[in-house]
Amino acid sequence: MSSLNVTTAFLSLRQPEFFSDNANRRCLIGNFPSRKPTRPLSVAANSSEPLLSTPAEKPEIELEFIGPKPGSDGSFPVDTVKAISGDKLLRNIMLDNKLELYAPYGKLMNCGGGGSCGTCIVEILDGKDLLNERTNTELRYLKKKPESWRLACQTIVGNKENSGKVVVQRLPQWKK
Repeated sequence: MSSLNVTTAFLSLRQPEFFSDNANRRCLIGNFPSRKPTRPLSVAANSSEPLLSTPAEKPEIELEFIGPKPGSDGSFPVDTVKAISGDKLLRNIMLDNKLELYAPYGKLMNCGGGGSCGTCIVEILDGKDLLNERTNTELRYLKKKPESWRLACQTIVGNKENSGKVVVQRLPQWKK
């Protein structure tokens, strides 16, 4: 009975990239900026055929968005979305999934995610530890608001390593 040795290597078949720096051309060899992740390649010692293995799953954050006003039955609508940890801002996740983020005034007068208007306020009801710390912009705009309130345009969901559940109240200023 022979043993099978498996070697794992990362293979990239991209062309070298040149960058202009003060009219001097230089090539970054061996340290290419990554456009997309490479796939691990496993090769068996007694076989000439590579075995492609699937990359590890990226951690996901489950987000529950609670609507600002109760429905006709008295319950608040809840939308559930999943996002890759550390990949997007809360604002972008909400807009990508067509979830109401702005009050009527904010729909017309928002800054487009630049952190200069304060119209994308949300309240984090659960999972605060899965988000980044408040930024200086948030500290300025939300200094008289509850600690649980955040600006969606400044809030990064996850840190690329954690996973879990975050519960978000949309338009908390409308709650009664």
